[in-house]
Amino acid sequence: MVLQKVAEEGHLELTDTLIDDNNMSIKTSVTIDIRYQPMDGTGGMWSDGEFLDVPDDRDGLFAFETDSLLSGQSHGSGTSPGRSLQGSIPTFRKAGRGVFSAMKLGKAKSSKDDHKRGDEPAILEMEDLDKKAMRLAGMLEPDTISLASVTAVTTNVSNKRSKPDIKMEPSSGRPVDYQISITVIEARQLIGLNMDPVVCVEVGDDKKYTSMKESTNCPYYNEYFVFDFHVPPDVMFDKIIKLSVIHSKNLLRSGTLVGTFKMDVGTVYSQPEHQFYHKWAILSDPDDITAGCKGYVKCDIAVVGKGDNIKTPHKANETDEDDIEGNLLLPEGIPAERQWARFYVKIHRAEGLPKMNTSIMANVKKAFIGENRDLVDPYVQVQFSGQKGKTSVQKSSYEPIWNEQVIFTELFPPLCKRIKVQIRDSDKVNDVAIGTHFIDLRKISNDGDKGFLPTLGPAWVNMYGSTRQYTLMDEHQDLNDGLGEGVSFRARLLISVAVEILDTTSPEIICSTDVQVEPVSNISESATGKMEEFFLFGSFLEATMIDRKIGDKPISFEITIGNYGNHIDGVSKSSSVKKKKKEGENQEEENELIQNSSEDEADEDADLTSVSSTPPMKPFITDRNYFHLPYFEKKPCVYIKSWWQDQRRRLYNSNMMDKIADKLEEGLNDVQEVIKTEKAFPERRLRGVLEELSIGCSRYVTLANKDVNLAGRTKLDRERLKSCMREMDSMGQQAKQIRTQVKKNTVKEKLKLAQNFLQRLRFLADEPQHSIPDVFIWMMSNNKRIAYARIPSKDILYSVVDEETGKDCGKVKAVFLKLPGKKGFGPAGWTVQAKLELYLWLGLNKSRKNFLHGLPNGFEEIRATKMGHGLPPVTLVYDMKQVFQLRAHMYQARSLFAADSSGLSDPFARVFFSSQSQVTEVLNETLCPTWDQLLVFDDVELFGEATELRDDPPIIVVEFYDQDTVGKAEFIGRTFAKPTIKMRDEPYGPPRFPPQLEYYQIYRGNSIAGELLAAFELLQIPFDAEEIRRALIAVHDFAVPQIKVGQGGRADLPPLEGPTDSERGPILPVPLGIRPVLSRYRIEVLFWGLRDLKRINLAQVDRPRVDIECAGRGVQSALIQNYKKNPNFSTLVKWFEVDLPENELLHPPLNIRVVDCRAFGRYILVGSHAVSTLRHYIYSPPDKSCNNWATAAKLMNGYMVLTNGCSQARSSPSLSSRTFSRPAGDVSVSLEAEPPIRKMDTVVKLDAMSDAVVKVDMNEDESDKEKKKKKKKKKGGAEEEEETDERVLDWWSKYFASIETLKENLRSQEAAQAEAEEREDLEIAAEAADIRPDDLHLKGSKMKERFKEKKSSKQKRSQAADGSEKRPPKARVDELVVYNRELESEYGNFEDWLHTFNLYRGKAGDDDEHALDDDRIVGRFKGSLCMYKVPLSQEITREAGYDPNMGMFQSIPHNDPIHVLVRVYVVRATDLHPADINGKADPYVVIKLGKSEVKDKENYISKQLNPVFGKSFDIEATFPMESMLTVSVYDWDLVGTDDLIGETKIDLENRFYSKFRATCGIASNYSMHGYNIWRDPMKPSQILAKLCKEGKIDGPHYGPGGKVKVANRIFTGATEIEDENGLKKQTEEHLALSVLNHWEEIPRVGCKLVPEHVETRPLLNPDKPGIEQGRLEMWVDMFPMDMPAPGPAIDISPRKPKRYELRVIIWNTDEVILEDDDYFTGEKSSDIFVRGWLKGQQEDKQDTDVHYHSLTGEGNFNWRFVFPFDYLVAEEKIIISKKESMFSWDETEYKIPPRLTMQVWDADHFSADDFLGAIELDLNRFPRGAKTAKQCNLDMIRNEQELPTISIFKQKRVKGWWPFVARDENDEMELTGKVEAELHLVTAEEAEKSPVGLGRNEPDPLEKPNRPDTTFLWFLSPLKAIRYLVCNRYKWLIIKIVLALLLLIMIGLFLYSMPGYLVKKLLGA
Repeated sequence: MVLQKVAEEGHLELTDTLIDDNNMSIKTSVTIDIRYQPMDGTGGMWSDGEFLDVPDDRDGLFAFETDSLLSGQSHGSGTSPGRSLQGSIPTFRKAGRGVFSAMKLGKAKSSKDDHKRGDEPAILEMEDLDKKAMRLAGMLEPDTISLASVTAVTTNVSNKRSKPDIKMEPSSGRPVDYQISITVIEARQLIGLNMDPVVCVEVGDDKKYTSMKESTNCPYYNEYFVFDFHVPPDVMFDKIIKLSVIHSKNLLRSGTLVGTFKMDVGTVYSQPEHQFYHKWAILSDPDDITAGCKGYVKCDIAVVGKGDNIKTPHKANETDEDDIEGNLLLPEGIPAERQWARFYVKIHRAEGLPKMNTSIMANVKKAFIGENRDLVDPYVQVQFSGQKGKTSVQKSSYEPIWNEQVIFTELFPPLCKRIKVQIRDSDKVNDVAIGTHFIDLRKISNDGDKGFLPTLGPAWVNMYGSTRQYTLMDEHQDLNDGLGEGVSFRARLLISVAVEILDTTSPEIICSTDVQVEPVSNISESATGKMEEFFLFGSFLEATMIDRKIGDKPISFEITIGNYGNHIDGVSKSSSVKKKKKEGENQEEENELIQNSSEDEADEDADLTSVSSTPPMKPFITDRNYFHLPYFEKKPCVYIKSWWQDQRRRLYNSNMMDKIADKLEEGLNDVQEVIKTEKAFPERRLRGVLEELSIGCSRYVTLANKDVNLAGRTKLDRERLKSCMREMDSMGQQAKQIRTQVKKNTVKEKLKLAQNFLQRLRFLADEPQHSIPDVFIWMMSNNKRIAYARIPSKDILYSVVDEETGKDCGKVKAVFLKLPGKKGFGPAGWTVQAKLELYLWLGLNKSRKNFLHGLPNGFEEIRATKMGHGLPPVTLVYDMKQVFQLRAHMYQARSLFAADSSGLSDPFARVFFSSQSQVTEVLNETLCPTWDQLLVFDDVELFGEATELRDDPPIIVVEFYDQDTVGKAEFIGRTFAKPTIKMRDEPYGPPRFPPQLEYYQIYRGNSIAGELLAAFELLQIPFDAEEIRRALIAVHDFAVPQIKVGQGGRADLPPLEGPTDSERGPILPVPLGIRPVLSRYRIEVLFWGLRDLKRINLAQVDRPRVDIECAGRGVQSALIQNYKKNPNFSTLVKWFEVDLPENELLHPPLNIRVVDCRAFGRYILVGSHAVSTLRHYIYSPPDKSCNNWATAAKLMNGYMVLTNGCSQARSSPSLSSRTFSRPAGDVSVSLEAEPPIRKMDTVVKLDAMSDAVVKVDMNEDESDKEKKKKKKKKKGGAEEEEETDERVLDWWSKYFASIETLKENLRSQEAAQAEAEEREDLEIAAEAADIRPDDLHLKGSKMKERFKEKKSSKQKRSQAADGSEKRPPKARVDELVVYNRELESEYGNFEDWLHTFNLYRGKAGDDDEHALDDDRIVGRFKGSLCMYKVPLSQEITREAGYDPNMGMFQSIPHNDPIHVLVRVYVVRATDLHPADINGKADPYVVIKLGKSEVKDKENYISKQLNPVFGKSFDIEATFPMESMLTVSVYDWDLVGTDDLIGETKIDLENRFYSKFRATCGIASNYSMHGYNIWRDPMKPSQILAKLCKEGKIDGPHYGPGGKVKVANRIFTGATEIEDENGLKKQTEEHLALSVLNHWEEIPRVGCKLVPEHVETRPLLNPDKPGIEQGRLEMWVDMFPMDMPAPGPAIDISPRKPKRYELRVIIWNTDEVILEDDDYFTGEKSSDIFVRGWLKGQQEDKQDTDVHYHSLTGEGNFNWRFVFPFDYLVAEEKIIISKKESMFSWDETEYKIPPRLTMQVWDADHFSADDFLGAIELDLNRFPRGAKTAKQCNLDMIRNEQELPTISIFKQKRVKGWWPFVARDENDEMELTGKVEAELHLVTAEEAEKSPVGLGRNEPDPLEKPNRPDTTFLWFLSPLKAIRYLVCNRYKWLIIKIVLALLLLIMIGLFLYSMPGYLVKKLLGA
């Protein structure tokens, strides 16, 4: 409404009250006078006096309190008046032209807000008070608190300057390591008869094959393939993973393709955990798209980049995964039934192509033939999902026209994200790319309910790449292939994309998926938009920091947009005749992208010539690294006219979203800072941010829907607009809604949601259809291009509507130039090539009248000499300059980059401001320098108006260098800052002065390399009277401010204190008001020892010492006299006192340095470590009221713990750190045994947290046992089966039971999580639905449907999870804990009191985010720190047994050497990286500890990637000398050395001394014999007594009735135990054990003790850092040698498979389909035989004899197959050992599922036998056979899931009918016969006792089948055959034939003799 009125009348006055963050009105009201002047000038003109009057702010009264409530843009502190409105009240940018972004104009409050307001009055008042208080304190209001590092530079104070980009290096384009691992498990339902399938796995161009499985449609492979790549991420994610199944491939022939499945690597990488696990890929036939699914392949695919760790999900039970439809290999949200679709990529034409040939040959040709050719032969290549299509080549044309379309046929939605379109130059030798463009399908389609298919254009896409001049070897060729950021415009291409879903049933469809290319019709000129003239203006205000390497040749800057403005290599004049301009239209032809040279120009704009480069200038020297150009008051300008299609709307919409996103990002960074720095009220700031977001979204929705009918709007524009509007609308609603839910405790999760918004916004803002190309700024020297910057054109695009304007349009931006292409990577590219202060403006030429508005005021325009009023200026001359003094308070830096080989740096900082630079002093050998230095820059001249500068000073650049004795200082990082400004008439005092020290993040390339703590202030130097007079004359056109005349000069500035420190010479320290307030702290250091020190310069470290230093104070450890003999320190605790800032965030780092003391008093630095935050080590006295261990620091186990309780919470995630309020009295925990009924059930252990009364099953009492025994006698066999026999159980039973439990827990967690998510979704949905009552029904029902779908899928899942309840109850087995990661990560690295600090030495690597730090580690220091304010309360020191020497580290164990027996159990390894060519490995284990090494080489396991080792190794060791245990897995090789597959390292010392007691895990039950025998030499009661003594706890007191009391807790449990002979004994061990298992509940000292466990450790290989090479399951026990010796190691050797024999009797077949036609009679018959096999391959197949000539499909056999096999019951797998090939050295062991295959065949004598049908029975679960042949049907196979199944291992003997099935042409299952069989399973022993013969042989022969006579062979007994033929079948036929013959003969004879008789009769002869 408001806008309409303004637009009609051109003038409007509004009054409105302002509101605060809670939508409460406040007392300020605002009156706005809005003027509107449309571009054509119809709305009335401005007059100069019509600007708003701004009250005079000389006395600081009008310090615009409502600032932060306005646009959220001005985080400034008040503004001062200026000429007109510009720059004074930031919101009204263009003097009222903009639309007020955050003013809620007349917005009616909804009732919802009102009732909310009623609820929270107290809070509101509080918030307002807070705000006032904050403002008075000189801070911004709570919603804008921020830390400088994030916002100093990025926060925009006024609107004249825009943010610089902090990160310097382009991230993509650098190669990274990737590993793709694919496991092909099995295939099912492959289409085809009796095939021999092979799976081919292809990634990019690499192919690998599985082995061939013979004669099966469901082969089982379980083969693992690994592909390693070292390529840039973009290239990696575009690679295609292709799985294809090939039938009967061998050496000679390639086989026939059954089906393929394709997906790009990016799809896998974007999955959770970067992997698909146990999923089924659907195969489709690329040559026949009408065919359906060709089968399924089950596989795992994982993509690991460097530093990703893959979590192996728990393996759900097999039956879940057999549900193929529910586990398809497709990302979330893609339908299972994908349809075929055609992707049409239409290539229309291109323009602006560069030269691609040298002109020498061309000139020769021209001389001879006289014709001028374009030097490029372009064609376009399109790549999509692994296929390529090319257009034709247009010979020699800079502006080729193709009008062709490339058609791909692919399943939709495709699993490949990007289409790659590349213009290439066809060449005789090799074709090169000219430019590349990627089309991201996700950006040009939308898969929602109201979504649209991919569509694009017709639109121009711009291509960027290397510079345009042609060279034979282009060093930046990669850029043209789309790697890295293009440095120059290459060409633009007109394309469109469309997708059509195919109806595969229609008859005329083309079946193959080959790429096709066909011509298309031309499109009209206007289809892509109306051509408009654009005007680009740029002004260079400053050019500093120019790299000295360039030399002192004159330097100029060139700006180009497309090919316009590019003088050196832009113009490729087309040889085609220039088309004449159309009459009457002053418009360039669009295909003439040529330079507007002045003689061509006949424009009304008075010969507006483009000036695209600045005049060359010689640079001046700034300092030893940099030059600057002397642009003092003269600022050169450039301008360019260009013609483009007018598609500004696209850019405007992007800009709006970008701005919303920027604001959101800034806000979220603030919130994170507030949380990180633990300031108050992060939730308020987050509410503010969400409020801004929802306002922004609603603004977008109102603004975006404009210009809908412009020319050139494509379908994508319309659809994108719709979907963006919907998204933004819903985002706004959600933001509103989440805002209401933000509470103090939900801030973090809501912050995550808000970050999702940010990602969505960034995704939406990226416009897939380009319009105006980007602007490039090149620095030229000597006519060579040196460095560039690229600015997206949308960022500088002008619009009348403020939100749509680009973020840098009409603003001064600091631009850093960088080197092009690969040169820009790495250290070379980090030095700034030049820093420009640049002003840019781009817009339509007709609206260019205000292109100078954003410049700092106070300049005159100097135009080119040619007279012309309309010309833009060539230079701006500033007549106003302000003089300032900059004070840089450089306090300290921390965590800098290590640039020297010593692992330290000698850092100094260089501060640049304008064209001056200054340096701090160099501090030697530190990464955390405290300079404490004030740098003063005098007489800094800044041009422009004072007030503008105040709001928006230029930025300060601080660079950090490492000083080297020889050579140039080395760059180590850079940061940016904005100074706080004091104008000459402002007082120097609170709230703004003196400024606060703040942290600024230091960047090195893209990685963060430390922080700087500093403050910067810019103080204006007062004038003297003469200058004032001059100023008055200069500013005559606006109100003359009252200038207080001082006595001139610098006396008004706050005084500088002189250098206080006589030693530091003339260095000024940071003044008092700015440096932090200090207080006295004591830091205690525990020195334990040094470990693994490497040699330094080839010499061993012998006598090391540790120096600790913090803030200039420090302490030295005792000297270790002989490092080899004992690397521990003799004196354990020392302390020093130091003055540290009160504010913990400002604490300096603490440096740990290790030096080696050599002879003659020489010291050599070994390595160093900087502890960057001391907060973890601050000791806070225990909280008296708190009873819980997790909330305060106590003397744990007698060891002081140095945290606010956080280490425990972190160290055992298994315990949540909830506080328990326990009654102070005794708490009883009952642990009695339960009634025997539940013994068979899964044991339910309640979490220790859930209740004080915890039931834990103990061994049964005597009575139970006896009852059980009686039961057994009574029931006989049946009971036997369920009752687990103690003798059968071994360690593996325990292990497998535990793994089952682990899986079940994971499943239940998942189910719970899913449920919680669903609840949250429903809540959000419900609330979202509340917002709009009108479409509630619609939304609600849809939501419900969606949730129903979700629910159903989840129910499926949960049913699977509940399957455990339906299973037969599990036998009771004692369990251990299986951790699926290292034990360290469960228990906080066991650093409960002993911390490990890595010592570094050597230069830090720059490879991605310091991945090489491990190579720099030269040793480890073990110890700890504790700091506290000095007068410590007396309570601690008064405690009994307090040892003053130990300070805070009471009762720590002594660190003398100790002998330990280390017992390492290695269970198994999984997913090893293949080490041999055949894709397998022959692994064995090597264990190193100190000098001792155990190699288990002779027991290597052949060709296995998942070997089961099952070994234990004993090693004796002496701590501390030998404390690092290395367990490696090597690959055995027959020849050559063995290769390391991977290794894992375990620090045994920390485990040994940890209070979590990791020496020997505590079992859940105590038993003296059997599989669960107690391993520890100390019994539970002894352990408990020891713990109580150490922890100074009362107890344990064992009472009668199975009770024990420890501290004030009472535990109960069983009191009897049974020894080997079954005798009962009284014991306290169960009681003691129950306390140990619940030790974390003991107050003060309790913590979770390490249980009996198996840990899973990743194996790493130093050659492939950061990428897992497999995992090892193992555990370690340690026993001190001074204690009683432990018993023998547990036997964990792998289970031996049990030998079985399966006897299968084939009795009869029925209804077998008849395959043969009879030679004589054409009758259908079959010669039936049955083939069967059990193991994976057919080599042990057995055939029955042949039942010949069956006419009914019935066959009688009475034939017996006998299959012996080895079977692992626990894993349900058959073990086969066989040699892989003739050349194999040894046998390989395979594990395959037990599946019996029976096939029915038709025997042929001369040709191959015909396959008729088959059935495969999984011996563990197969359907029961039918009683009769009639009842046997297809449903037994089809509905396998629903039918009850049986296991041959339980039933032993089964008989029945089973169907044979095959697939027909249409891929339908059909019944091809039935077989009556009997399966009988016997163990090897039984088989020996009662042997049977094969076939019908002895012993136990079967009788011969009673077969009908017809079943003979004709050529063996021909007479019989003839008799049969004559007698049986053709008897009547023969009789008929004989009769007919007789008849014929009679007739013949009659006819023959008739005439003679007639004659005789007639003549009467």
